[in-house]
Amino acid sequence: MKPDGLIVESDALLVSNRSRIIAFAAEQRLPAVYGNLDYMPDGGLMAYYTSIFDTWVQLAKYVGRILKGAKPGELPVQQATKFELIINLKTAKAAGFTIPEAILLRADKVIE
Repeated sequence: MKPDGLIVESDALLVSNRSRIIAFAAEQRLPAVYGNLDYMPDGGLMAYYTSIFDTWVQLAKYVGRILKGAKPGELPVQQATKFELIINLKTAKAAGFTIPEAILLRADKVIE
């Protein structure tokens, strides 16, 4: 049974093999969403990932609190609050996929 799509996590091993993964998705005509921006220049269809800038800001705040005496074990666990969506229309058109207008309007960036 063929899958309906592909979700690729943000992982160093997967990113290092991104060309092969993107080629596989194209060959199999699988819509794929990637958890890392690095896939997009190589022809990735969509990337949905946490904002790197926002992550570093939150990390700096955590470090600041620790340097001011907070105990790391007592700090609350935080989750990302800002995500970014990039859609590659060139890849979508090459695969014959139609991206709904509502999704395009929500995208932070559209590659044409």
